[in-house]
Amino acid sequence: MTDTRERVTVAVVQAAPVVLDREATLEKLEGLVAEAADLGARLVVLPEAFVAAYPASPVFGPVFGGFSDPGAGPVFRRFAESCVEVPSPQTERIGRAARKAKAWLCVGVNERTATGTLHCSLLLFGPDGTLAQVRRKLVPTHDERMVWGPGPAVAPRAVPTDFGPVGQLVCWENYMPLARVSLYESGERIHLAPTADASDGWQATIRHVALEGRVFVLACNQYVTRADYPDDFELKEALSRAPEVLCRGGSAIVAPNGTYLAEPLYGRAGILTAELDLGLVTEGRQLLDVVGHYSRPDALRLATSTAPPALSLIHISEPTRLC
Repeated sequence: MTDTRERVTVAVVQAAPVVLDREATLEKLEGLVAEAADLGARLVVLPEAFVAAYPASPVFGPVFGGFSDPGAGPVFRRFAESCVEVPSPQTERIGRAARKAKAWLCVGVNERTATGTLHCSLLLFGPDGTLAQVRRKLVPTHDERMVWGPGPAVAPRAVPTDFGPVGQLVCWENYMPLARVSLYESGERIHLAPTADASDGWQATIRHVALEGRVFVLACNQYVTRADYPDDFELKEALSRAPEVLCRGGSAIVAPNGTYLAEPLYGRAGILTAELDLGLVTEGRQLLDVVGHYSRPDALRLATSTAPPALSLIHISEPTRLC
């Protein structure tokens, strides 16, 4: 018989934010998390940059890539104002949603630092509402570099939960082999992969991660159309040239053997759920444990940084007096 403690229901929420409206997006988040909890989910995942817009698209690309459009400055200001500081009343509000749902909650946000730099961050909240982990994307991808700063030099590590360690990588961080190995080494059983990638290739990626790590993969994307943008959006011409569907989705849930527990969802918003039998992780690692019996640390080892490097201080001595 399977131990019921080895089972957990999870949900991935495919939805659009209320684009560039932080408070309205948080209100929407509260409703979506409650809906997922009503479906029995004890772990809920929302997309990359859900609060409150993904900034690289046929609309945002020309803005952040060129700065020549007179609307670029006002849009970036509006975008920055929709970001989240950590901690803040906004993170407390998300924590309350997790506590009300009695579920672990992962949500992608645009994080704003005190100096004004923006980061693509994943926030993981516990069922008591506490913020358990903040992960800033290590390397922004392509034109994202015009928007987000790089994350600190800290290796990703899984977070202990009552159903085993849960790890987070955002979008193309999942193409970083050493980042994946760092999570596997920390005992990861469930792998969270919020993304903005709706390509067919992304499905190959998440299935590979599941097979490689013998982990469950929860991939979560937005479904966004032009109609989701505000009526007073400053770049209406750019928006009119963009495809009607800006992001088609592709959220999915994958088992440790690479098969789908919830098939990719395209063309609409929705919530995918699955009951995970965590004993399948144990079974799968009899065949393959890439950081255990299938590793060769005598030949290949991963060196990781677990804390940001200290700032180097340059000592400036008194100027030398010349005779």
